[in-house]
Amino acid sequence: MKRLLPCFLALALLFPGLPLHAAPNGSLIKSASDSAVYYLVDGKRYAFPNEKVFFSWYANFNGVITVSATELAGYTLAGNATYRPGKWLVKIQTDPKVYAVSRYGVLHWVTSEQLASALYGTNWNAKVHDVPDAFFTNYELGTAISSSSDYDLYYELAATVIAQNIRGATVPSPIPPTNGIANISGCQVFPADNAWSRDISQLPVHPKSADYINTIGTARTLHPDFGENQDYGIPFNVVPVTQPKGEITFTAYGDESDPGPYPIPTDAKIEGGSDRHVLVLENETCTLYELFNARKNPNNSGWYADSGAIWHLDSNDLRPYGWTSADAAGLPILPGLVRYDEVAAGEIKHAIRFTASRTQNGYILPATHHAGTNNTSYPPMGLRVRLKADYDISGLSGQALVIAKALKKYGFMLADNGSNWYFQGATDPRWNDDELNQLKDIPGSAFEAVDTGTIMQ
Repeated sequence: MKRLLPCFLALALLFPGLPLHAAPNGSLIKSASDSAVYYLVDGKRYAFPNEKVFFSWYANFNGVITVSATELAGYTLAGNATYRPGKWLVKIQTDPKVYAVSRYGVLHWVTSEQLASALYGTNWNAKVHDVPDAFFTNYELGTAISSSSDYDLYYELAATVIAQNIRGATVPSPIPPTNGIANISGCQVFPADNAWSRDISQLPVHPKSADYINTIGTARTLHPDFGENQDYGIPFNVVPVTQPKGEITFTAYGDESDPGPYPIPTDAKIEGGSDRHVLVLENETCTLYELFNARKNPNNSGWYADSGAIWHLDSNDLRPYGWTSADAAGLPILPGLVRYDEVAAGEIKHAIRFTASRTQNGYILPATHHAGTNNTSYPPMGLRVRLKADYDISGLSGQALVIAKALKKYGFMLADNGSNWYFQGATDPRWNDDELNQLKDIPGSAFEAVDTGTIMQ
């Protein structure tokens, strides 16, 4: 790998004055007498060459701390911050090659337009930033990308703080903004006290647990509705704040849908089957857009959908009571999916979405909608179900074991009518069916419903 010479230059980033404050590790800092902003880690400061690099990591300047000129001078100027990995493609004006950015400022030449499209979508060329020749020297040249498997976009995007992009740097703990809560592409999935992140392992068993489990099926076994076959599972799309937004034509539940606009790419990944969910995360703003039964307008000028919902991942706000979402229960979909990156990291930190064929006409918050019948022996939408503490999972391994542990701590959340004990994950070619199939031996009798609140109608 060729190491290029460093070039140190900070952009003068202007904003209103901020109070003087001591600077902890991992801070953004500036002096009262200078508008240049730096990232501070291990007693060293790193400059931002321009606004584009800054905004690849941060949405605004709200977290910048003003320090004295003396304190600022005491921090060694160690170099320039580089683009957040996976966020943008880059090139220099004097060379037509386009590069993907990986951790530590390593650049990988994307050798064809087809590969760029596979990794970043058909509008990949709108995601290319020009890097001035002088600042191109802040990067290293790595191996070229000759197939889509050569570059793991979601792994790269998991670097959410600059310390993760500096070799040998001390990464602040916890890493903001996730604080130990599930995160997707750098966005914390709802505040720490959100129901999706609630540990239900010690909650009391619901008085009607036996009825609910019998209805879903005690002899029926779990079924992961995702795996190596990419026709199964629910894909999601990550887009920048620059993704154009458009209006959605709602064809069924428009009166219970958020009007938008929605930043749906023309080449958005759509769930297979009849539900045709489209999930889009705008990761600078951490805003989640979800559609049910989405179809492109025949002239490719927009989208139709039965319903749609917009979720702000920094808020606990629910749908209005009685409203659906892109899911029957009025819940968000993406936060409840099993994702490969969290399983590979060894821990799922949220409840998992699942379905049951028969449900009652009631719901438990955070669900806000029902799609069932007048039978109180059927489970309500939003019901939490956990794997019993004494159920032996020691024989499980790999991906199955990580999921089973989560089912003991966070459990399932009933989100839709569908096949009994089916639970959903995001599409990813790295799933291992041999490991996931171990879960198909766990019977419904190994579960119990817990009491998390009043059933509403």
